Amino acid sequence: SFYREAQLFVEKFEGALGKGKGKKFYAYKVMMTKKWMKFQRDFENFKTACIPWEMKIKEIESHFGSSVASYFIFLRWMYGINMILFGLTFGLVMVPEALMGKPYGSLPRKTVPRAEEASAMNFATLWDFSGFAQYSVLFYGYYNNQRTIGWLKFRMPLSYFLVGVGTIGYSFMIVIRTMARNANEEGGGDDTSFNFSWKMFTSWDYLIGNPETADNKFASITTSFKEAIVEEQESRKEENIHLTRFLRVLANFLALCTLAGSGYLIFFVVRRSQKFALEGLENYGWWERNEVNMVMSLLGMFCPTLFDVISSLENYHPRIALRWQLGRIFALFLGNLYTFIIALMDEINLKASYLLPFTIFNMQLGKDEIFQTLEEEKIVKYNMSIWEASLYNGTIPENSTAPPIQVDPADVPRGPCWETMVGQEFVRLTVSDTMTTYITILIGDFLRAVFVRFFNYCWCWDLEYGFPSYSEFDISGNVLGLIFNQGMIWMGSFYAPCLPAINVFRLHTSMYLQCWAVMCCNVPQERVFKASRSNNFYMAMLLFILFLSTLPAVYTIVSIPPSFDCGPFSGKTRMFEVISETLEHDFPSWFGKVFGYASNPGLILPFILLMVLSIYYLNATSKSYKEANLELKKKLQSVRNREL
Repeated sequence: SFYREAQLFVEKFEGALGKGKGKKFYAYKVMMTKKWMKFQRDFENFKTACIPWEMKIKEIESHFGSSVASYFIFLRWMYGINMILFGLTFGLVMVPEALMGKPYGSLPRKTVPRAEEASAMNFATLWDFSGFAQYSVLFYGYYNNQRTIGWLKFRMPLSYFLVGVGTIGYSFMIVIRTMARNANEEGGGDDTSFNFSWKMFTSWDYLIGNPETADNKFASITTSFKEAIVEEQESRKEENIHLTRFLRVLANFLALCTLAGSGYLIFFVVRRSQKFALEGLENYGWWERNEVNMVMSLLGMFCPTLFDVISSLENYHPRIALRWQLGRIFALFLGNLYTFIIALMDEINLKASYLLPFTIFNMQLGKDEIFQTLEEEKIVKYNMSIWEASLYNGTIPENSTAPPIQVDPADVPRGPCWETMVGQEFVRLTVSDTMTTYITILIGDFLRAVFVRFFNYCWCWDLEYGFPSYSEFDISGNVLGLIFNQGMIWMGSFYAPCLPAINVFRLHTSMYLQCWAVMCCNVPQERVFKASRSNNFYMAMLLFILFLSTLPAVYTIVSIPPSFDCGPFSGKTRMFEVISETLEHDFPSWFGKVFGYASNPGLILPFILLMVLSIYYLNATSKSYKEANLELKKKLQSVRNREL
């Protein structure tokens, strides 16, 4: 048997010696193995190239560190979410209405009023999303309440309702799922043993053949060494614990004073604006008419800079300092918004309390228009009855067989559509926020860099190392801008189906513009630190904003009667009645009874309680497993150190 095994071994490998009958086959096998390995390497490169903006993000990470790259990874993730939302609203709401719904001019809600026709196509009108833009598939009011449309019998009101609810449900699911996956990735912790030795002897990739790739790899290794040095310095730092605690308490006190001062300033300005509105805004200038918006914009511009100065007292690790900065700016934005709401509470409760949720994000919505919407609907209904009676010489026959009087839809009086008004304001806010972001990049980054670059030679001091110097990338401001903008998209897409499309365009252009600005106009931070391997802190803030965005939508669907003269739910007492209508007409009676039993609060509340208890149990189990893994890892490290 031994002889037989030796003979088989020789026959198998004799081709490698250049002799025997297996020579050609062995050479062919070696060639195919090399080609297969090359194909696998090229395919991996192809998969990397197919990931959107992967190479740009890698280049930014190699020069600016993983902390700046984490923002662009978060931006790319947000772009993917908005692509899904855009596909839902565009494919299931906008396209069916445009192809199968009644055309423009067939109904009053689909026609520009006669008084607005002259300016309906002006650039200023379209830029304000009025005129023809207002009476189009871009906004809620254009959609008809007809139960089915087209030869496909497409149920437009049901589709509109389910898409609005489905986008919120999908967003919750994907955010929580991403947080869970990130938590699993960081569960084992980092192994920093012999960190500098590993980086020194194993960082270079010897398969690199492109000079540009080699430069990026060199910058990446340099940046990783800087990050490792900062981590090592922070781990060995000795500090006066009592002085550090005092400075941190002082910093938090100053931050709270800043938050309280900004809240009081908003409260004071809102009260002044109410006084101006009672006396007549036409008697005041531009500043008095726009004082609230300007003060909130100035606070949002200067308070983060003040928080950055305050954070220098705390002497935190840069990664922890970034989280404190994000939390303080987040509290500033929310505090200002809720202060605004409290200041308007009296008027809201008296005149339009049902529109309270929309003021959470939309501070620029016209108060006078909102407060008068409910009373205006009653007046318009009365005027429409008088107008209809005038068509029949003062009386409306109940059993008349005469043909109805034909009236051009542009001449028909119509009621106010508060849903379209809210949607317009969200669209305007999104567009103005986009323009502000682009102008800030061009002026605050590009022109500043040009000035420093070309005037440094003829200035009295060194502009590069003194004032104004090159700007650093503002991670906290950009992340919070993304999060709050996404909150407006979630809240406003129910009233303006075009919002996800606008946000997709915004994120797409922002990726290219900000990548260019970072590489051309910004410099790396003084202390390049390693970002957390997960973006769960960003995700936690995004989940909180998603929750706040869901409340107004749920309140609208459950409690607020829709406009009687526009939108797919006109004629109904509540928006959710489209579900009961569908169950009544399209499903057997037994299915409606089962759905009614399943939606009984007596079943829903115990199910929610069971789900909460299950989540608590799984979370506790996960923490225990994580602690056991860390303990086992420490034991393995101690055994390895003893053997060395």
